[in-house]
Amino acid sequence: MLSRKFLRRAAITAGACAGFLALSFAALWELDRAFPPPLPKKLAVSTEVQDRDGQLLRAFATPDGYWRLETHLDQVDKQFVDMLVTYEDKRFWDHDGVDVLALGRAAGQLVTSGHIVSGGSTLSMQLARLIEPRESRSIGSKIKQMLRAIQIERRLSKREILERYLTLAPYGGNLEGVRAASLAYFGKEPKRLTVSEAALLVALPQLPEKRRPDRNLEIAHAARDRVLSRMVSSGLIGEREAGRAALDDVSGLRRTLPALAAHASYAMLPKAVPGQPLKLTIRKSVQQGLEQVARDAAAKLGPRLSVAMVLADSRTGDILGEVGSANFFDASRSGWIDMTKVVRSPGSTLKPFIYGLAFEQGLVAQETLIEDSPVDFSGYRPRNFDLGYQGDVSIRQALQLSLNVPAIRVLDAVGPARLTARFRQAGVNPILPVNEAPGLAIGLGGVGVTLRDLVQLYTGLANGGKTHTLHDGTEPANAESSATTILNDQANWQIIDILSGVKPPEGALQRGIAYKTGTSYGYRDAWSVGFDGRYVLGVWVGRPDAGAVPGLSGYVSAAPILFEGFVRSGLATVPLPGKPPGAFTPRREDLPVTLARFGAGSDGLVQATPTEPAPTIVFPPDGARVDLGTTSADATPLVLKLQGGRAPFRWLANGKPLTGIDRRRTATWQPDGAGYSTLTVIDAVGRAASVKVFVE
Repeated sequence: MLSRKFLRRAAITAGACAGFLALSFAALWELDRAFPPPLPKKLAVSTEVQDRDGQLLRAFATPDGYWRLETHLDQVDKQFVDMLVTYEDKRFWDHDGVDVLALGRAAGQLVTSGHIVSGGSTLSMQLARLIEPRESRSIGSKIKQMLRAIQIERRLSKREILERYLTLAPYGGNLEGVRAASLAYFGKEPKRLTVSEAALLVALPQLPEKRRPDRNLEIAHAARDRVLSRMVSSGLIGEREAGRAALDDVSGLRRTLPALAAHASYAMLPKAVPGQPLKLTIRKSVQQGLEQVARDAAAKLGPRLSVAMVLADSRTGDILGEVGSANFFDASRSGWIDMTKVVRSPGSTLKPFIYGLAFEQGLVAQETLIEDSPVDFSGYRPRNFDLGYQGDVSIRQALQLSLNVPAIRVLDAVGPARLTARFRQAGVNPILPVNEAPGLAIGLGGVGVTLRDLVQLYTGLANGGKTHTLHDGTEPANAESSATTILNDQANWQIIDILSGVKPPEGALQRGIAYKTGTSYGYRDAWSVGFDGRYVLGVWVGRPDAGAVPGLSGYVSAAPILFEGFVRSGLATVPLPGKPPGAFTPRREDLPVTLARFGAGSDGLVQATPTEPAPTIVFPPDGARVDLGTTSADATPLVLKLQGGRAPFRWLANGKPLTGIDRRRTATWQPDGAGYSTLTVIDAVGRAASVKVFVE
């Protein structure tokens, strides 16, 4: 039996040991509290600007110059994570920061071989080194890493440790974190990596500068193959899979990180909150397509010319793509200026809304005739772009041909003040000269608007007459996107029907869109705005310094970019809105007298009675005998001439119409044979004149 004295001593010893252990744990606890690891709640990471779906549009380097993108496990390929853990720390999910077995193995290999064969660092220890870089490779620094790893494990979950490691791990140069590395070396996010790509990303952090594929391609290739071999020996992948992966080339190219939507991204920076990505309504695929179109177009257009584009969803007002300039960093084109927000003259792009108001007020129908001829509005004398005149044209033709004089005639009837009021109702405030009321010149671009303004107005045409305030995410948090009516649905459809018939530019694919072009005074701005049943795209071309560009025009310079932009946006074409109830397009002969011809008198009432003289056939005279040599093989045609009347004119010979309708006052007729014939001409308002001739 044990003596009482021995038991007493044993109890005292046990108590002393317990007390020592308790004091030791208490001391360690206090040391842990006194010297916590530097684990900020949020890492200092690059500011990210993301699209509507969370895809990276643009990143900004950290203040210390690193590309360091915050990484979460759900953003990374699972097989890569499995390979990383297997290669670096296979008992990661089980230990508490230090893997005693791995340390013992590394120590034994060091003793037997005389040099380091494998390390014993866990991922937690590596994270400790990343957040607190060591000054040397001494035993003391290693012990400090182990203690820090234990501290880290007490504060972070395994998932959080992995995410911080994947955010901070070095990958060569100023690349930190697996996302920045994957984007730079493979041009993609690390969500779906090939086996070869995953193996390379596992190998790089051990010796990031030595293994950089953009500088040491062979070394990087060998390091990747070693990872593949280790994965085979560990049973994570099969030999065949590893063999196929080893055949993949390792690219020596380092790509730039995504740098899209420059103007919107920089505008978002004041909203930046550390660790939180900034969100735009832009869709990355759309933005990429538009920026490429703008770059290609600017290269063709020539020096100093820039291109701006805005593509919006008419149903929500969301901007899906916006290009402020052809190249943000091109000083020769003043690329830093966001031309989507600069006020410029819109040329003829406002004409659809002039005619829309006229349809709304019942002043016109599509086949209503209107005169395109010189006119004077109290000293204001609008002229057509080509300085020529067409005579009588239909409202449909006047808008499709973008004739200036008819547009001003209609604007004079509907009222410039009513037009600008409708714009303001739709959320667009046109800029007028100081202390000047809206005048007729606004119909031809005598007012200031931005490209965004134009696209916002045209969202009404694509959306049944209801506009939405455009937004891209840069607006104040309390900004609202409200819907307002710019045209009633029937008038709106009439404009759509007309614009959908405008001929596409040469070489462009017909995409089922309606569009309008415009050119500002002095050839300073070229515009084209088009839409389908949902999406609206606006294009501006010109010099940011407002310099004149001879030959610049909406149809030649901007319209091809519009059609190419729709194609490269990748958006499926949405059919244009169908005809609403009550809308109709009567033939010209079915029009009521008040709609047959448009004209505005001093009393503001529509005039149906023409004021010019009726048509008269002046050659051949009535009763003439004309020798055309009809009996010979080379009979000559008869020239017909008239005076008066309103163009266009239709000629008939013996009641049979000659081919086409002519705006000229001369025509030719090839008779079938000799004998009497009756020639008749009918003008645009139905007045007729006839002569009877004998042909020999």
